[in-house]
Amino acid sequence: MAFPIRVEIMRVLLIEDDVMIGEAVLKYLRQEAYVVDWAHDVTEANLALDCEDYEIILLDLGLPDGSGIGVLTRLRKSGDKTAVIILTARDAVAERIAGLDGGADDYLVKPFDLDELNARMRAVQRRWQGRAETFLLHGDLRLNPVNHECQWKEQNVILSAKEFSLLRTLMEQPNAVFSRTQLEESLYGWGDEIESNAVEVHIHNLRKKIATHVIKTIRGVGYVLGSAT
Repeated sequence: MAFPIRVEIMRVLLIEDDVMIGEAVLKYLRQEAYVVDWAHDVTEANLALDCEDYEIILLDLGLPDGSGIGVLTRLRKSGDKTAVIILTARDAVAERIAGLDGGADDYLVKPFDLDELNARMRAVQRRWQGRAETFLLHGDLRLNPVNHECQWKEQNVILSAKEFSLLRTLMEQPNAVFSRTQLEESLYGWGDEIESNAVEVHIHNLRKKIATHVIKTIRGVGYVLGSAT
């Protein structure tokens, strides 16, 4: 019998006190099928990091109750290897060096282009996943996170943001069995209302749009990517 394993989901922690920037980044990334939690200060950030697992952290340095570098230092001292991209108005070379040497994976100076931020996030993800390709491939199924394009047997398939996100989660670890709870966590952030059968509805739609065997149900356990042809 296959059992669920711990999985990395497309969940992002945004640590930013500027409301205008935070709202813009939050809206953009959710449109790009990321699940985003927003912490406004160090206290909220540390609480979120103690309660949730994240794939990427977007970290502002100047926070109202402390320094973002302190959050990064705490994270790395605890052995947490979560990818961190610093977002800050501090553009001095010494500041960049301090951030990168402190354990950050990338550094982006404000104001920044949201498409560039997304590209840097994808690049960091590829490095952590040990792959160079910008797309995900599983037999006849191809998924491109850059342009949100899905193809099955070289034919384009139109997916909703949630369907795309769920399929991306499965394709990033094609041999992993995901429980319904794990898939919910990959689709919904803080405060999102989750219908009891949301995951089942998205999986039903994916099977209908692509193929019935694209996602396999492991009875009593969860779901795994199915046949590749």
